[in-house]
Amino acid sequence: MLSLLEIITKTTEFFAARGVEPARLNAEQVVGHALGLKRMQLYLQFERLLTEPELDKIRPLVKRRAQREPLQHIVGTVEWGGLTLKVDRRALIPRPETEELLELVLARVPGGAEGVLRVLDLGTGTGALALALARAWPAARVVAVDASEEALALARENAAALGLGDRVEFLRSDWYAALPVDAVFDLIVSNPPYLTDEEVAAAEPEVRLHDPRAALVAPDEGRADLRAIIAGAARRLAPGGLLALETGVAQHPALLAAVAAAGLSQGESRADLRGRDRFVLARAAAVS
Repeated sequence: MLSLLEIITKTTEFFAARGVEPARLNAEQVVGHALGLKRMQLYLQFERLLTEPELDKIRPLVKRRAQREPLQHIVGTVEWGGLTLKVDRRALIPRPETEELLELVLARVPGGAEGVLRVLDLGTGTGALALALARAWPAARVVAVDASEEALALARENAAALGLGDRVEFLRSDWYAALPVDAVFDLIVSNPPYLTDEEVAAAEPEVRLHDPRAALVAPDEGRADLRAIIAGAARRLAPGGLLALETGVAQHPALLAAVAAAGLSQGESRADLRGRDRFVLARAAAVS
């Protein structure tokens, strides 16, 4: 019989040999999930000998992770923006960069919850941005759209699990297409597809093989969906309303030109925590 620590050590070595990084952290999380133990509980039981039924729970999960299935899919959830979100192949796993976008929006909206009444999340995926904003701003009316019915089903499941099912309206739409003609918003936020085919081909297997391709890739060197969102924003934003976008790192000159062409003001490029141009902000003209 092997101890818990020995299993974690062997799993770490197995993962490292297959390019799974950080190998030790992944080993602890996979083994802990299989046994229903948090990481601190693992540390307190390192010397415990594992039974064969326990090993039978661990082995298939280790195999899945070694084959580069995302850890989040194996565990089934991700902690993001103060929320526990269910994740699977139906939608993109929420990224740390998108959490930075959330923080940027929360810091930029004057007056906090009272400053935003109407929020539109374009390409909601798991519902991460829409649900985090609904929780942060209890008075907000949030609409979350996605072209994928599968993604919307996952977002609705997350909303129900978080007790926010009556706070967010989910709508299948190709960006603005299915919205009422007179619908306007104080905030439009989006993490749309912005990668090229070449960028996805060079990505890690967790991304290349498991994230929905439609949530990753856009034509026109990754800029087509961002351009569509920017072009439609002026008509959908209330006076002074904020547009906040996550983007590719080499797209900002073209996107800021698109912001100006759309009649938006205060176009701004913001870097992420790694210093890469990642976010574009703009506002609708205020009433004079």
